Amino acid sequence: MSDEEIRRVLGLLYHDETLRAFASLVLGAADGLSPKVLQKLANGGLAARDESGTWRATPERFKELLRARAEPAEKLTAEERVLRTFLVDGRLTTLPVRRDKRLVVLRYIATVFEPGVRYPEKDVNVALRAFHDDHAALRRYLVDEGLLAREDNVYWRSGGPVDI
Repeated sequence: MSDEEIRRVLGLLYHDETLRAFASLVLGAADGLSPKVLQKLANGGLAARDESGTWRATPERFKELLRARAEPAEKLTAEERVLRTFLVDGRLTTLPVRRDKRLVVLRYIATVFEPGVRYPEKDVNVALRAFHDDHAALRRYLVDEGLLAREDNVYWRSGGPVDI
């Protein structure tokens, strides 16, 4: 399981709409949920339809993600090794000094922002604070490296990897 899959699941849980839908599924209340949101959860492995066509949460996905994080280091790519070095339990221990390693970390962080969505600065700060207490430095690095763009305290994703 790749870090990309882990980021996809975390990204789903970051957004209020998909987080609420997942919580509703966990509680067994799938009625009235948007088919589009349910499909997003299904694509991330957090929801599935049973034989009768009823949507249900698939929390076992978290166990899969945790097992995948425990893979031996020799199977990891260079980027995965950098992320494991600087991220512990999803938080940055420190910002890498070397630009190539910092870019790996910044690209990873940028994936929590959906392309095409505009975010007020306070929402960007909340998302970045989940990674590191110095959210202002992270925001500045993301903008400087062209991963986020900014105008009038509104931010949007302008670079980095995109899931298709």
